[in-house]
Amino acid sequence: MRVTVIGGGSWGTAFSVVLRDRGHEVTLACRDPEHAAAIVESRCNPRYFPHIDLTGIAATTIEEAPITTANLAVVAVPSAAFGATVAMLPGRCPILSLTKGLDPVTGKRLSTLVTDRPVVVLSGPNIAEEITRGLPAAAVIAGVDHALAVQIQLAITSPTFRVYVNDDVVGVELCAAAKNVIALAAGGADGLGLGDNAKAALVARGLAEMSRFAEESGARPETFAGLAGMGDLIVTCWSKSGRNRRAGELIAQGATPDEARAQIGMVVEGLTTAPVLRDLSRSLEIEMPITEGVCSVLDGVPLSELVASLMQRDPTSE
Repeated sequence: MRVTVIGGGSWGTAFSVVLRDRGHEVTLACRDPEHAAAIVESRCNPRYFPHIDLTGIAATTIEEAPITTANLAVVAVPSAAFGATVAMLPGRCPILSLTKGLDPVTGKRLSTLVTDRPVVVLSGPNIAEEITRGLPAAAVIAGVDHALAVQIQLAITSPTFRVYVNDDVVGVELCAAAKNVIALAAGGADGLGLGDNAKAALVARGLAEMSRFAEESGARPETFAGLAGMGDLIVTCWSKSGRNRRAGELIAQGATPDEARAQIGMVVEGLTTAPVLRDLSRSLEIEMPITEGVCSVLDGVPLSELVASLMQRDPTSE
């Protein structure tokens, strides 16, 4: 296939490598012309993966990318930029979304912002750096267009990147968004040195929150036991390179959200998603105490107070 990957960050770059290694014709489209030029000149992505050879992958700006002649456009931009990005894409080729989040303006799932062409989403436990090294990983593709999901599954599955198809697009997208908020809390537990028992309990209760919210929104319960739910949540909450976990750790150690974001140097989706998810849960009258607590900490409440409030909630059934 001829594929244009829109977004020159870590995940867009890693997925470009997956596509190239499967024999596809790949163009990596960057927002910044200087970034695109640096990739062309160095044959690597000097901002994110200077050690990964990108030979065979073209690079250009989004405006100059060959999107009208592509068989597939892969969108790997921050959630805050997703709507504007897909709205400006020329042509009618299908879209594969790699972005994990919600639209911060409307609270909508990102795939619903694509109205003029088919769209499917990819999610799962996919740490970009490991994928560029060829370490084994798995993912799930979801969408209402089952034939398109299967077509892309067959086009990208390899001995090191196994892809499953799921028709629960609501569940897959909401898991992808909510797990980043829980990862902020898990990082906070790391930053306070609360131990593995506390962190495991927090992650388990976080999965329960995700399930309540997504089921009320029309998702299927079994999705949360799969790659998009439990799988992605585990890796996001435990990986040392996970941005959201690291941001939570830094905030617990005294950094402001802006300072944590600056130190990490990449988009931290949980910081954008947390207030959106909180507002949606309130509108649906769904109890999400961890999400509420994360938002309180982002608003300045000491993390130690949050821990005390969660532990002193009224006893209840699991």
